[in-house]
Amino acid sequence: MSDVFTLGRLCSGQIAARHPMASILFFDPRCRKPYSTRTRTEVAMAGTELTVSRVADALNALVMQRYRSVPEGRYLPAATVGGIEHVVLLRDARCLKEMHGRFPNAHLYLWLHDRILPGSKNGRRLAAQASLLRRQSLTVICVSDWQREGAEAVLRRMRGCGHVRACTIYNPIEDSLMPNGAAVDPTKLVFFSSPNKGLTYTLDAFRALRECMPDLRLCVGNPGYKDLPHIDIDGVEWLGALPTAAIQAEVRTALCVVHFNFVLAETFGLVFAESNAVGTPVLTHDYGAAREVISDSRQLLPVLPYQQAYERAARLLPLNWRRASARYGMRLGIFEPYIERIRAWREGERPKTGPDARFKFSAVVGRWRTLLGCADTRTPAVISPAASRSSMA
Repeated sequence: MSDVFTLGRLCSGQIAARHPMASILFFDPRCRKPYSTRTRTEVAMAGTELTVSRVADALNALVMQRYRSVPEGRYLPAATVGGIEHVVLLRDARCLKEMHGRFPNAHLYLWLHDRILPGSKNGRRLAAQASLLRRQSLTVICVSDWQREGAEAVLRRMRGCGHVRACTIYNPIEDSLMPNGAAVDPTKLVFFSSPNKGLTYTLDAFRALRECMPDLRLCVGNPGYKDLPHIDIDGVEWLGALPTAAIQAEVRTALCVVHFNFVLAETFGLVFAESNAVGTPVLTHDYGAAREVISDSRQLLPVLPYQQAYERAARLLPLNWRRASARYGMRLGIFEPYIERIRAWREGERPKTGPDARFKFSAVVGRWRTLLGCADTRTPAVISPAASRSSMA
């Protein structure tokens, strides 16, 4: 780590000269694969990195990445740079002390993208910074009100940190995203999320769906940072990691996006917002921030106890054994809710969707400008939940 910053100091003068007006810095300590404006169009990107890149470009901000070695425009290796007024640290609260040491005059923000609760790994990491935060202001930025409730519960337990506040700023979707009249294939379902967000269970459910509707097919893609060994399942097409534009093209022509996930909660769910924006409904569970982002009960299913029990047992099995467990689940009716909903949508009850003004890029960047414009190193900027909802309605 020190070697990286030593290298950074050597080129800090060049960085300052290249970006004389930059006063905002996003610092990513965790992403091991560097990303930039260019990679948004060329390769698959996870939702967090995609969002950081979009927002940073709009704000003319610097983006430092711990594991980047070569500068690329505003995207830089870790370095010491002067003139920074706002430092937005991504995800890892353990780096707050380091950020304060590197940029002592800057206001600090912690932009959370993962679930956080008292006693959880992320909750413990934030709570461990209490001694620093008793004397240093901080604004915690969450990507949904659902996620923010957990962050606020952690903050309430941190003695002497009552001045630290949390706010919600949603992840953005491009303003241009909207239905374009693409022909919908009623036999096509798509799954575009990280495999650890319920893919194996979704594949079991698809086996049941195909038993009832043999013409169905499921196109599976992922952001590229995790993978699942390709399983030979009738009707499943493995698309691999795709850039955002290619994903959106696949989504536009699908009957729906399926995301039968109650294993790892989405704190926002960019795939939900983007899919609805282009006119494609999502069939998912009322879990995590799904209801907040989708807000359409026709696209949400409750998480049933027997489904949870099935998945707890099935996840212990090797992948090639899940064909047998899926058959058992079919006999028990585990997957019946999905069959009923998909069949109804194929018969004319498919919901009509469109862009949600809360998530439009222009609105979200406006929220960021408001937050960074009113914050200083003495008083943390606070955006109340009520103000957040009313201004983004």
